[in-house]
Amino acid sequence: MTNKLLYIIGFYLLLSFNLQAQQVKLIKVSQLESRIKQGKDTTYVINFWATWCKPCVKELPEFEKFKMAVKGKPVKVILISTDLKSKLESGVQPFVKAHHLTGEVYLLNEAPNSYNEKISADWSGALPGTLIVKNGKKKFHEASYTYDELVAAVKQVD
Repeated sequence: MTNKLLYIIGFYLLLSFNLQAQQVKLIKVSQLESRIKQGKDTTYVINFWATWCKPCVKELPEFEKFKMAVKGKPVKVILISTDLKSKLESGVQPFVKAHHLTGEVYLLNEAPNSYNEKISADWSGALPGTLIVKNGKKKFHEASYTYDELVAAVKQVD
């Protein structure tokens, strides 16, 4: 009886950690920049997307696959929704759970169209967009990625 109870408690704890891992937090560009500066030996793959953007939704599994492929390496995949802040609870959070997005998922806490040039001078604002930061060098890609294209893009940034 005791082992069964421990198993049930462990299962519910695991379930609660899984739900917490999918919690979407707010982030400002300045916070993102600080994060990147702290991880000098880390490659950052930062995807900007929105729930209403069909190409974005189509490519999100490619980023999940890439995240699993680089597990244990100094690579961080960060997904940042550009949906309106008012959609956090009613749109973005349910979307993240329904699409089983794991890891770091944020909602950009900035006024629409105020952040493009802060992220990259090459970004017109079209979605999806991906910023790769490696060894202090940045590359911005304003279009979808397949898994293979994403792997190649990360290798090319040097």
